[in-house]
Amino acid sequence: MVVLEIGRVCLKIAGREAGKYCIVIKPAGKSKEEKSFVFVTGPRLLTGVKRRKCNIDHLKATEYKLEISDNAIDEQVIAAYEKAGLIVKLDLKKPSAAQIKAKAEKAAKKEVKKATAGKEKKKVEKKEKTKEDKK
Repeated sequence: MVVLEIGRVCLKIAGREAGKYCIVIKPAGKSKEEKSFVFVTGPRLLTGVKRRKCNIDHLKATEYKLEISDNAIDEQVIAAYEKAGLIVKLDLKKPSAAQIKAKAEKAAKKEVKKATAGKEKKKVEKKEKTKEDKK
């Protein structure tokens, strides 16, 4: 049996993404309950599997292992697939540069929105606190 270490390419055998390839990017935790889970990614643009926590019973390990760092981003994973030649071997469709750029822009907008939402929340809390202090 092949071990599910970081960088191991697996085939999902259960769930909505069954039959699609993914790669293990991180163990889920150290506790007894968490040891039966890992974090995987396709990445979504390449294989259709989005980054998520997955039960190891729902994965079938392949003989392929990619050289990636712990919790690697999708662009690094795509580059590792290319370097190992697995895009051709596994008959995957490489995303275009425009698709990768659009995904990066979407993620950047989400981060900005998240940051500004936090600032707005702090402003509201500050106003409420000053109102309470005036009473």
